[in-house]
Amino acid sequence: MSADLVHGGMFTVMVVRVDDPNDPEFESRLAEQIARSPTFFANAPVVMDLQHCTGAASADAFHGLRRMLKRQHLIAVGVQNANATQIRAAMNADLAAFAPANAGRRTESVEAAAPPPPRPAPAAPIIPLGGSARTKIITQPVRSGTQVYARGGDLIVLASVSPGAEVIADGHVHIYGALRGRAIAGAGGDTEARIFVGKLEAELLCVAGHYLVSEAIEADYIGRSVQVTLVDDRLTISGT
Repeated sequence: MSADLVHGGMFTVMVVRVDDPNDPEFESRLAEQIARSPTFFANAPVVMDLQHCTGAASADAFHGLRRMLKRQHLIAVGVQNANATQIRAAMNADLAAFAPANAGRRTESVEAAAPPPPRPAPAAPIIPLGGSARTKIITQPVRSGTQVYARGGDLIVLASVSPGAEVIADGHVHIYGALRGRAIAGAGGDTEARIFVGKLEAELLCVAGHYLVSEAIEADYIGRSVQVTLVDDRLTISGT
């Protein structure tokens, strides 16, 4: 018997907030943010958040949005927080309809000052986790291309996280070694979550959807022991 062709997976995808698809300044603001980290955003899949959007009610509107995003080297894959009319229009434009964001969660957008979100790790192996139901502990290094997720609790990594690896927790993330990959805390929307790192060399830091890529991390913190918190909707790095 052949193996199943469809199986579950978990990917982190950036979100573009679309408030007014007809705003002439929308694309320029988006381009300005992407220009800060063009390599990070290159050909990244994105979901359009329509929570505050009253337009985008036809397939043609979504085709136009896809073309605009493509000009910025972003690949639209779906929508979230859409109404019934928008969902029908999006599906007619071959876009997926994602479930609404978690209640109370502030999903950070690419268009805003700080989305999304981390790049997906295709076919990444998931390391088995040990520890209690609330706290997951990893004792070995997290290798490149690997994704670790502590669902519903904290994640503790007693070793280092390699470039291209991704560690995620609904609660806090503790990394005792060097962080050279991506760390995501508060994945379920917990704005009180924190990231603790023994040696900061990260590709990306993210708390509750608010993120910093490597180019945006102040040089003074590179190589240091730090903690990362969310203060007034902005990630703040401080030494420990």
